[in-house]
Amino acid sequence: MKLPVIPARKLIKVLERMGCFRKRQTGSHLIFYCPKKQKIIPVPIHPKDLKRGLVRSIIRELDLSTEGFIKLLKD
Repeated sequence: MKLPVIPARKLIKVLERMGCFRKRQTGSHLIFYCPKKQKIIPVPIHPKDLKRGLVRSIIRELDLSTEGFIKLLKD
């Protein structure tokens, strides 16, 4: 299944649904902490959509499958 190109705000909603919370903001990057995975995830906040490669790398850091991510995206 192909990953969609999404805006940063949709990725932020998915991270919050997973239980991650905003730790801080540094410039144009919002820093999330995911206690379940014990990882820090930076999300760039830019006017343009996030590209597939960046979304894929964030998904890999969270140990999610593409299908699982798309399911969380649609909820």
